[in-house]
Amino acid sequence: MQIFGVDIGGSGIKGAPVDLDRGDLTTDRHKVLTPHPATPEAVVGGVREVVDHFGWTGPVGATFPGVITDGTARTAANVDKSWIGTDIQALVSAGLGGVPVTVLNDADAAGVAEMHFGAGVGRTGTVILLTFGTGIGSALFTGGRLVPNTELGHLELHGHDAEKRASSKAREDEDLSWEHWARRVQKYLTHVEMLFSPELFIIGGGVSRKAHKFLPLIEGVRAEIVPAQLQNNAGIVGAAMAAAGKA
Repeated sequence: MQIFGVDIGGSGIKGAPVDLDRGDLTTDRHKVLTPHPATPEAVVGGVREVVDHFGWTGPVGATFPGVITDGTARTAANVDKSWIGTDIQALVSAGLGGVPVTVLNDADAAGVAEMHFGAGVGRTGTVILLTFGTGIGSALFTGGRLVPNTELGHLELHGHDAEKRASSKAREDEDLSWEHWARRVQKYLTHVEMLFSPELFIIGGGVSRKAHKFLPLIEGVRAEIVPAQLQNNAGIVGAAMAAAGKA
C-alpha cells in the first residue's frame, strides 16, 4: 500500500510516496525550501510543488512543526504566527485540489514511524524521540502509545527555550564544535530524563545522519541513546501512516 507523506519543517518541505508495508520511501524524496515568511498560503504552495512533482492525486499525510488538535494549529514556533488557529487539514486539502489530508505534529509523526519500523520497535517502556533541526521536536511514548503534542523543545534550560541552545540550528548559527554542542545536548537530555525517566532516547532530525560525531560524546545519561533508523525520512513515513489511519 502506498500513501504520500509530506514533512513541513522550518527550513524545508520534503515528501515522497511511502510503502506502508516496508515503512520506506518508494523513490527519492523531493524537497523545496520553506518560504520566508512561512505564511500558510506560501507553505501550501511549497507542499503543492512537492506533491505535484510526483503527479500524486490520492490522500496525503502532512506534518507540521507545532501543536495540532483536530487538524488545527495551536502553536507555530518556527513558522509564521499566522498559522495559529488555521485549519491546516482544510487549507492543505484545498491547495491540493480537495484530496483527503491528515495532519499531525512533525515529531509525533517521526516517532510513530520509528516505533513501528525503526529504533523503537518492540520497546514498551517510556520512549522519547527528539528531532534536532530548526528547533527540537519531541514524541513521547509509553506502552507503545503516543502522548501527542509534548513540545519538550520548549522546556526552559538555563533561562532559555532548550531549542534555542541545543537545536541543530543553534549549532550552525553559533558555529559550535561537535564537542561543544554535545555538551549542550547532554544537559538537555539530562533535564528531560529527570522529568520523564525514559528507557530510550531516539535522536532524529537531519543531524541523525551524523550521530557518530556527537552521541559518543554524551555522558551521564542513564537511558539508552540511539539514532533514528529512518533518519530524516521518519516524518514523511509517519505522515503517510497517519493518512492511512495507522498512526
